[in-house]
Amino acid sequence: MANPAPTYPQSQPRTLNPAPVELNDLEKRLLNEYQKGLPLTPTPYADMAKTIGTSEALVLKILTRLQEIGVISRVGPVFKPKKIGASTLAAIAVPAEELEAVAAIISAYAEVNHNYEREDDYNLWFVVTASDQARLDAVLAQMEQQTGYPVLKLPLMKQFHIDLGFPLWC
Repeated sequence: MANPAPTYPQSQPRTLNPAPVELNDLEKRLLNEYQKGLPLTPTPYADMAKTIGTSEALVLKILTRLQEIGVISRVGPVFKPKKIGASTLAAIAVPAEELEAVAAIISAYAEVNHNYEREDDYNLWFVVTASDQARLDAVLAQMEQQTGYPVLKLPLMKQFHIDLGFPLWC
């Protein structure tokens, strides 16, 4: 009998300021080992499990837990939007008493892959990625209508590569 297809973790709603959490050694190893790339194979989670010495089921359970508690926002590739779509950094000036509610609205969009608070008049910053410029414009317009606040659009003019990977635990 063929192995059933694994259930892949999906993005979970994110909070603006998740609480600190304790991670076990296996969770730390999984994050360190795969923060910069996943196996491009028919069975990536099984391959990850083999590398860290556990089961595919446990890898999936760990990734799901890490998403649920806000340690990771998603599991998947990072694309260069200008090559296959469109993206922009964006910001909204939100009254402090509405920040959590507006952040939740923005975070609910599948097109948002970062969303964070800043100490500035524009205090909510996020990155929006879409399949093309028309979809990006539509999402930004929906955000403005849904939140009631104008979105400041800050598209990429020139990219300077920064490697965001670093040892999380030694």
